[in-house]
Amino acid sequence: MKRETEITEKEFKEYPEPALKAIFTAREALERAPEIVGVPTGIEGLDELFYTTTSKGGKLIKQPLGGIPAYSVFNITGVSDTGKSLMVEQFTVQQAKKGNKVAFITVEAPANFLVAGLKLRAQAMGYDFEKFEDNIILIDAASYGSLRDNIPELLSTLAYVIQNYKVKFTVIDSVTGLFENREMLARVVVRQIFNFLKKWYQTALLVSQKRSGHEELTAEAAGGYAVGHIVDGTIVLAKELVDSAYKSKLYKKEIGEIVRLFRIDGCRLSGHDTKTHFLEITETGLVKILEPIGG
Repeated sequence: MKRETEITEKEFKEYPEPALKAIFTAREALERAPEIVGVPTGIEGLDELFYTTTSKGGKLIKQPLGGIPAYSVFNITGVSDTGKSLMVEQFTVQQAKKGNKVAFITVEAPANFLVAGLKLRAQAMGYDFEKFEDNIILIDAASYGSLRDNIPELLSTLAYVIQNYKVKFTVIDSVTGLFENREMLARVVVRQIFNFLKKWYQTALLVSQKRSGHEELTAEAAGGYAVGHIVDGTIVLAKELVDSAYKSKLYKKEIGEIVRLFRIDGCRLSGHDTKTHFLEITETGLVKILEPIGG
């Protein structure tokens, strides 16, 4: 009598050929796994919020990672004017200053306008932009609509940049613009991009836009949860009007003030702080992560 888990030779032949290249033992996969180290972001207060754990004397000890995990693909989401673009610009400047090549796919602002913002960010960080400006390679999907509408063409262009400029870091601002007016395809678009970035061992930041109707501190973005479910981790930015005595007491702010908030909503590659923190945008346009709510 055939067991339920067995199939006959005839039944087996009805299946397609197995994808043998996709099969690994855990040992084989581990041999191909890169070492996870911290990548400094250039954002004050952020890098120490990621950590790894080691066992010492039978106890688990946290060790700060010193940045976001290398080779991770992070989604940064929030409504407008919460600091998303400022955050990825600081990251871009920080890596370029260190001598690393960064591919920046600009979907919203034409390249000449974006680079003006990057230069301002560098000046605010105390860096001479001209000394490392050639480390930033811009892909102008804002001006060239075919790159926005044709994801294979966009990825082919990015592959060319990665190969020819030896790029290790990729920024897309914003990934939402790549499925604008066709949000039913959001998951397909984001999956294609995520798989590509993983194949090329990129450490990447993707900006995604929330709709105004979404709850401020959820990881949901335009296109639903497509981005957050696929990427390695999500950073949520929010702003809130202090319009009640309760909020005034909670945030220790006067009624009428705007409070900016920050939270890491999951990370597959390392441990992370789970608290909601205050966020500040300085007069010079830099993002800082401050203390958690409640101290």
